[in-house]
Amino acid sequence: MYTFKDYYNNEVKLSFKHQPFSKKPLHVWVICKYQQKWLLTKHKERGLEFPGGKVEKGETAKQAAIREVKEETGAVVDKIYYIGQYFVSGKTENVIKNIYFASIQALKYQNTYYETEGPVLLAELPANIKYRNDYSFMMKDGVLEHCMTYIEKYF
Repeated sequence: MYTFKDYYNNEVKLSFKHQPFSKKPLHVWVICKYQQKWLLTKHKERGLEFPGGKVEKGETAKQAAIREVKEETGAVVDKIYYIGQYFVSGKTENVIKNIYFASIQALKYQNTYYETEGPVLLAELPANIKYRNDYSFMMKDGVLEHCMTYIEKYF
């Protein structure tokens, strides 16, 4: 288990065990790879980030992850793997997210990407994300760093 502060100085606990904080998390985050490139989306307010969002009523976290990837990027998930879960002790509420790693089969254009501007492909993630204004706060803490190490080791 890793414990650290996020971009807003909230305490974050990250684990690569199977759902240590909740069996039914309300949020998901999906680190995606398509044709040897990282697939991100550009959120209209927050900037570049991996796709994710809320689990809707009647769906599992895994189903939500697949849906969010499609909605925000137009991507068709080939394979998706649960890799971890994190708990954020927020100032007004706590947030628990499942983290997935997905390989993408295809990218398809769509008329809307909801709250995002659609897919962004990167050959590599910049080393200085923490200091860049074009990246979301979700890309600026230990969750991404530890997940990338985990993905490099196991995938």
